[in-house]
Amino acid sequence: MEAVARLRHLKSSAQKVRLVADLIRGRSAADALQILRTTPKAVSKDLEILLRSAIANAEQKNPSVDVDELFVSRIFVDGGPMEKRIRPAPMGRAYRILKRRSHVTVMVAERPPVIEKPKSAGHMKNADKVKNNKLASGARARAAE
Repeated sequence: MEAVARLRHLKSSAQKVRLVADLIRGRSAADALQILRTTPKAVSKDLEILLRSAIANAEQKNPSVDVDELFVSRIFVDGGPMEKRIRPAPMGRAYRILKRRSHVTVMVAERPPVIEKPKSAGHMKNADKVKNNKLASGARARAAE
């Protein structure tokens, strides 16, 4: 079960938002909220509100969902529309200023249960091979002397 929340036309560049989004990708929802609360970037407050909205959407979609098991399955930031402004420049010219915006999408999902595989004896075979190669290389070195 996956729930989605979108924030459109965030007044910040996608590059700045991605710095914070990378911090919470793959984390549990509680850890992600804690990280966003303590991150000193201005965008972290907007992302915290968005993550809370995604958690609420998950609860609304399935009331029996365990909020403690939710994690940020996907978060991505896309560029939005740009406001174009003009700044006067020397000799009658003009420089263009692009005020960038971005769209953020957060998906939260329940973490699947972890199933442990029984360890096979195959991992010991590789260790024996490495050991034998070291012994063989040592014998070759002595023979070369």
